[in-house]
Amino acid sequence: MPQYQVRGRIPAKRHTVFRKPDGSLYHEELVSSEGFSDIYSIIYHESPPTQVLSIETPKDVSPEIAIEKNLQHRSFKGFELKKKKNYLDSRKVVLTNNDVQIILAAPTESMEDWFFKNAQADEIIFVHIGSGVLHTIYGELHFKSGDHVIIPRGTIYQIRFNDENNRLFIIESMQPVNFPKRYMNKSGQLLEHSPFHERDIRTPAKLNTYDQVGDFRVVIKQQQTLYPYHYHTHPFDAVGWDGCLYPFALSIHDFEPITGRIHQPPPVHQTFETGSFVTCAFVPRLYDYHPESVPAPYHHSNIDSDEVLYYVDGDFMSRNDIEHGQITLHPMGIPHGPHPGAIERSIGKEKTEELAVMVDTFKPLKLTKVALEMEIKDYYLSWLHK
Repeated sequence: MPQYQVRGRIPAKRHTVFRKPDGSLYHEELVSSEGFSDIYSIIYHESPPTQVLSIETPKDVSPEIAIEKNLQHRSFKGFELKKKKNYLDSRKVVLTNNDVQIILAAPTESMEDWFFKNAQADEIIFVHIGSGVLHTIYGELHFKSGDHVIIPRGTIYQIRFNDENNRLFIIESMQPVNFPKRYMNKSGQLLEHSPFHERDIRTPAKLNTYDQVGDFRVVIKQQQTLYPYHYHTHPFDAVGWDGCLYPFALSIHDFEPITGRIHQPPPVHQTFETGSFVTCAFVPRLYDYHPESVPAPYHHSNIDSDEVLYYVDGDFMSRNDIEHGQITLHPMGIPHGPHPGAIERSIGKEKTEELAVMVDTFKPLKLTKVALEMEIKDYYLSWLHK
């Protein structure tokens, strides 16, 4: 994962006395993943991060499941999701299982006077449309269209959008999000054959310290429930931190495609992995250059994974009549492949301008009521020759 970083002021040695100019102590907090067994950061607060004033009534936000078991190719028009002012209200689960939630959001307002912490899942926020700044205790992380913004679970954040036109594709992972192991050496450095490099990873920049007391509302998500907490001190009161656990951004436009003489399998497009799913980025690239190559993907059966594709931009060569923001779901157990005419169209072509994000889950996905409201009926019939 991202390499060791330092921001602000920290003591020479961890877990030692670190005093303020007035002689009182700063307050150390260890934020660790997988217990104390994986990456972590150490944060130094102006005040203890534990001072709770009150807790409002929790709100259940469990997704409403419409189809528990699915063995049908399906597609959804994601841009039909209506815009909402509030960031949390705008987040709608489309597909889900016990390991992952696939969410669409179209918020129009920034989080001006409240904060959010997802305590149940890491988040991958793919910014389809929009730009702004992610504010956390680690500093400012600017984002724009095409960015994957990775937010480790337990991170309190506040998003400031540049305008009201925002479309987000969000993945909540109940397991830690990592780079693919085959991209890294034993020391955790990205290898030469990786389609992205440490230089492509953007980390929090400007560290702002808010030494303030008052009433700060932090909405915490845990067990599919929102718990509105009110803290006595500002969540972003760090004077410094160091470690390897922090939000970061990776642009889909910085992903360097791997190509070959014949069609390459989907793992060459991989961006992230967990124990329960992987993600991929399909980007503009040269097609296969064998004189007899067929650039369109071959028919294939996902016997171990549900395949979800989120279409971002360009003309996706294996599909007919695809729109921006459209989602396809091809479940495990039955074959799928190019739409009629796609194979023939691809022969002789030299490149593609397609842009898409893929999620392959290792357990079947359930469909929510929100998904059915956006569904393209009879998509499974679209492979019939006309």
